[in-house]
Amino acid sequence: MFSGRTALNVDAKGRMAIPTRYRERLQEACEGRLVLTQHPYDGCLALYPEDKWQKIAESVASLPDSAPEVRYLKRRFLGQAVEVEMDGNGRFLIPAELRELIRLDKKAMLVGQITRFEVWSEESWLAEQEKYQQLAPEVMPAVVQELAF
Repeated sequence: MFSGRTALNVDAKGRMAIPTRYRERLQEACEGRLVLTQHPYDGCLALYPEDKWQKIAESVASLPDSAPEVRYLKRRFLGQAVEVEMDGNGRFLIPAELRELIRLDKKAMLVGQITRFEVWSEESWLAEQEKYQQLAPEVMPAVVQELAF
């Protein structure tokens, strides 16, 4: 399970290190093999352990291509996906094309989403947080309002 957020640096080659607390779990789950892709809805990247990626990718791929929105989703989510692997120091390379998509330069936020991570540029993450600070609880979907925290 991946939760919490971590501010990280992206080096000059475009590499980012997975925090130590997640490395062992990722080695056990997928031998450090990950899939990085453009998030289908938000201005960030989605980082999946390879086994979790296979399941979600198959479900997206099985959607019928008859709707233009589905084709767009497939191009954005499946078409941008790249396999990456953690090196001995827990780093992985974020390809330049994906860094450009989310305007990721030197500062990143890694946000755990239980079965995957989101990778945000620091600037986009802060803007996203500001946006959600403005939301009133009553505008949340009913399914969220029913949760007991």
